[in-house]
Amino acid sequence: MNTPQVLKRTIGAWTVHAIQAGAIHLDGGAMFGVVPKPLWEKRLPADERNRIPMGMRCLLVEHDSGLVLIDTGAGNKENARFYDIYGIENRGTTGPTALEDGIRAAGHAPEDISIVINTHLHFDHAGGNTYRDESGAIRLSMPNARYVVQRGEHHFATHLNERTAASYFAHNYEPLRAAGRLELVEGEREIVPGITVLPTPGHVPFHQSVLLRSRGDTALYLGDLVPTTTHLPLPWIMAYDVDPLVTLETKRRILLRMEAEGWLALFEHDAFHAWGRVVHDGKAYALATD
Repeated sequence: MNTPQVLKRTIGAWTVHAIQAGAIHLDGGAMFGVVPKPLWEKRLPADERNRIPMGMRCLLVEHDSGLVLIDTGAGNKENARFYDIYGIENRGTTGPTALEDGIRAAGHAPEDISIVINTHLHFDHAGGNTYRDESGAIRLSMPNARYVVQRGEHHFATHLNERTAASYFAHNYEPLRAAGRLELVEGEREIVPGITVLPTPGHVPFHQSVLLRSRGDTALYLGDLVPTTTHLPLPWIMAYDVDPLVTLETKRRILLRMEAEGWLALFEHDAFHAWGRVVHDGKAYALATD
């Protein structure tokens, strides 16, 4: 991926950059759970391996307190077979991955970032926390940043079972702890003025979304609560979710508030839509782009 897609807009006083940190292609059946293929394929056609096109969109916020990066994509540390299975295309030209290219395209460098917030620690959200250099050593991708995640999520990621082991890799987060750069928070917490992490459980028990409020504008980076615009209808929930019925109730609560208060929705995995407003058409939630 030689030219990362970087979109820019303002949220209140802040300039934010939506950085498409690579493509990923996941099984459509897994991505839509109990929704039948004839329904979801009308919206997102699958390839010959039944995979749908998705992105790994990270958010770079130019905040008064410094640069804040939300999620980091898949990184560069896995083998070729892994990248083929998941259809990951994220090779960089000015750094290990397209994320570093995108940060530079936005006018900054990885060393400039003050805070990294991970919605959770799955490989496609936290893989870019670290990178493998040419010697094979694992290094911090944003060496001057503190990395923020829920304490419960870190515990969940370090106490694996047969269901969760395929998504969590210690080299994406344990080097942060060893370097003293990992900050574990509990529940709702304002990280810097106007940027707050909100517990949004279901996909994993301690998933968090990120709320941005500035000068009357409000936006929510949804993470895997609503990974794409196609997942806006309440029952369209991933089979990857550990607690799908919890996801259902979290979506119901969050989307109701988003529509009522006019929040901007920020979509991490949508290959085509970075953001938009959520509306309810009488039957289901949908996107009304602005």
